[in-house]
Amino acid sequence: MPRLFLLFPLLFASPLLADDGNWPMWRGPRGDGTSHETGFPTRWTATENVRWKTPIPGKGHSSPIIWGDRIFLTAAIEAGEPNAPKDRLLLCLDRNDGKMLWQKTVLTAKPEPIHNLNSRASSTPATDGERVYVTFLADPKVVVAAYDFNGNEVWRTSPGEFESKHGFCSPPVLYKDLVIVNCDQDGVNKSKPAYIVALDRKTGSERWRIDRTHRIRSYCPPLITEAAGKTQMVLTGAETVASYDPDTGKPIWTIDGPTEQFVASMVYSKGLFFLTAGFPTYHVMGIRPDGTGNVTKSHVAWHVENGGAGYVPSPVAHGDWLFLVHDNGTATCRDALTGELRWKERLGKHHSASPVCAEGRLYFADDDGTTWVLKAGPKFELIEKNPIGENVYASPGFSKGEIFLRGSKHLYCIAAKR
Repeated sequence: MPRLFLLFPLLFASPLLADDGNWPMWRGPRGDGTSHETGFPTRWTATENVRWKTPIPGKGHSSPIIWGDRIFLTAAIEAGEPNAPKDRLLLCLDRNDGKMLWQKTVLTAKPEPIHNLNSRASSTPATDGERVYVTFLADPKVVVAAYDFNGNEVWRTSPGEFESKHGFCSPPVLYKDLVIVNCDQDGVNKSKPAYIVALDRKTGSERWRIDRTHRIRSYCPPLITEAAGKTQMVLTGAETVASYDPDTGKPIWTIDGPTEQFVASMVYSKGLFFLTAGFPTYHVMGIRPDGTGNVTKSHVAWHVENGGAGYVPSPVAHGDWLFLVHDNGTATCRDALTGELRWKERLGKHHSASPVCAEGRLYFADDDGTTWVLKAGPKFELIEKNPIGENVYASPGFSKGEIFLRGSKHLYCIAAKR
C-alpha cells in the first residue's frame, strides 16, 4: 500500500490540512468535522448502499480513522468477570472489503469506572501515514502508544495519571512532529496536576507540558488552526477557554468559565472560535481570536446560555452558519457572526456523535442509529433519515465518497452504488 512516507512530515507541517482522501484523526483532517470531498451518499439502510459491514469485537465509542486503504479504530473487551483485567485493542481493517488485517492488544487492565454513556475505548486514534497513535487508561495511568502500519509497537509512554468517575477519553492530536494529549482531570481530590502534554512523534519523549490551573475533568481534544496571524491551540476545560502556542505550550489568551465541565471540541470559522458546553450550565459562544492574556471582558463576540447547546456533541460550521445538536436531539442553526437563532428542530432522541458537514450537507447520527441528513443552511431542510439497525455512539469518518459508521456491533462502509 502506498503510504506517502516521504510526504507525511509535510502534511502535518501546517495545522490546516487538505482533504486528500484521508480522515486521519478526531473529526477529520482539520479537526472540525468538515470534509471538502464529494460523492457521499445521502440515503442508506441496514442493507441499501452498504458496501460492507464487519463485526467489531468488544465495545468502543471511538471513531474510525482512514489512511489510504487502511482503517483504524479501538475497542475494549467487556466479556468475562466484571473486575478481571480486560484487553484494550487497536484494530486495522482493509477499507476495500472490511477484512480485519490485524488486531493488537495495547494493554490489559482492570476496567476503570465510567459514565454509562462512556466506554473504555472512547479515544479516537490518530495517524500520520506512518504510525498510528492511541491513548487508553490503565487506571490510574494514561498510556500513549505508537504502532506502525503492520501492527508493530514503536513506543509507549505514560505521561501521568488521570482520575475521573466518568472514565477516560482523550484523542491524540497531531501537530508537526508532536502528539498532543489533553489530560484535564480531577487529580485525586485536586492533589495531583491536570495537564496537557506534547510528545515527540518518533520517540514518545516529552517535549512540553502545561499545568492546568483548575483540576476538573473534561474531555476536549484541542483544535489547532491558524487564527489572528498565528497558529493557536484552543480548547475548553478546567473552567476556562484557553489558547496556547502548540510549538511551546505557552499561553496566548484565556476566558474564564463559562462552566465547569466540557466534552465538545471547538471549531473555527468566519474569524471566530465557537464552543458549545457543558455542565452544570449550558453555553454557546463565539470568541474573537486576536487577544492576549485574560480576554473574558473584551473578546466574547456573542454568548447564548442554554439555547440548544450540546454537552457531548461538538458543533460544525458551514458558510455563515453554526450548527449544533443538544444531547437530547434538539438541533439548532445560528448565525455564526451574531449568534442569532435561525432554526431549531428535533432530530430523534439522544445524540452522542458529533455532526459532519460535506457537500453542503449535515450528517447527524443519533444514538438509535439513524443518521439525519440536512441541507446546511439557514432554513431547516431534511434530505433523508437513514436507520442502520443498531446503536451509534461514535462520530463517523468520511473518505473518498464513503462514510464509515461505527455501530454498537459492526463497522459499516456506506457508499453509493458503483
